[in-house]
Amino acid sequence: MKSYHFDPDHGLAGLTLHEQDEPEPGRGQVVVRVRANSIGYRDLMVLGNRYVLPIRPGVVPGCEGVGEVVAVGEDVRRVRIGDRVAATVFPHWLDGPFRRENAAQLGTMLDGMLTEYALLDEDGVVPVPDHLSDEEAAAFPLAAVTAWNALASGGPLRPGATVLTLGSGAVSLFVLQFAKLAGARVIVTTSGAAKAERLRALGADDVLNYRENPDWDETVRALTGGEGVDRVVDASGPLEKSLKSVAMSGEVAFVGFSLSGDAGAKPVDPSVLFMAGAALHRVATGSRAHFLDMNRAVETHRLRPVIDRVFPFEKLHDAFTYCESGEGLGKIIISHP
Repeated sequence: MKSYHFDPDHGLAGLTLHEQDEPEPGRGQVVVRVRANSIGYRDLMVLGNRYVLPIRPGVVPGCEGVGEVVAVGEDVRRVRIGDRVAATVFPHWLDGPFRRENAAQLGTMLDGMLTEYALLDEDGVVPVPDHLSDEEAAAFPLAAVTAWNALASGGPLRPGATVLTLGSGAVSLFVLQFAKLAGARVIVTTSGAAKAERLRALGADDVLNYRENPDWDETVRALTGGEGVDRVVDASGPLEKSLKSVAMSGEVAFVGFSLSGDAGAKPVDPSVLFMAGAALHRVATGSRAHFLDMNRAVETHRLRPVIDRVFPFEKLHDAFTYCESGEGLGKIIISHP
């Protein structure tokens, strides 16, 4: 079989394709014939050796992948040969709060999914909703589960609530889709007119161009009658502007900050945090339980992801170059022959 391997000291040049023997499942393990992957900003951080988790030299990269089970080991009960499954990003995080002992992640500390055959624990896979193609299903394991966790953690998202999601990356696109399913009003920030038009077509109620309007937090207040939004999903930062946009007793789901550059790296004024009067919680993707809950909603509503482009497995370097350009809107998919 063919697998990509990665040396974190050499960037994209350190991503090389190798041939090796197909894996054999041990007790509690399954072998998945991978049919599609997804890549995004998280993978660019891994390639640049800027990721928050340690990267094992020679690791098979990629944390998002789907395919069918082709072999099972002893005592496997959750899945059978022929089942279509998606891998969970944190295979040891089954439920409950995120803890250090659950931090082993596919594609950094553990071999990931950019391979033809993946060896996984049976607890580290979930069924794929029947209405999704392999390429569509590959869009969900990271960004969608993160968005679901960001909206599901804390208090319930009630119909009529207002949600602000920062940026037009994959997490924000899924926040938009899930929040609209819940009956929320959704405000999105983005960087240009073309993306703003697409976001409105996808259901965004208000779209703010943060390049033309650097004081967009003031606009958010104006759009909400001075009250602020009930929920902020901060996938890009700056966090201080999220805190200035949230309503008293609202919630900020803190997903990321590096996209906002120097502004996002500045310390938050404690007075801003105090005056926000809101709950702030970090979101680190999600557990297997989050994935299963999300899949039930996806299947019930026949929801489909926003896909930007599909690249063949052998053109992975081209896919990463395109991803780095930031030109698209939606998930970048890797399709296997």
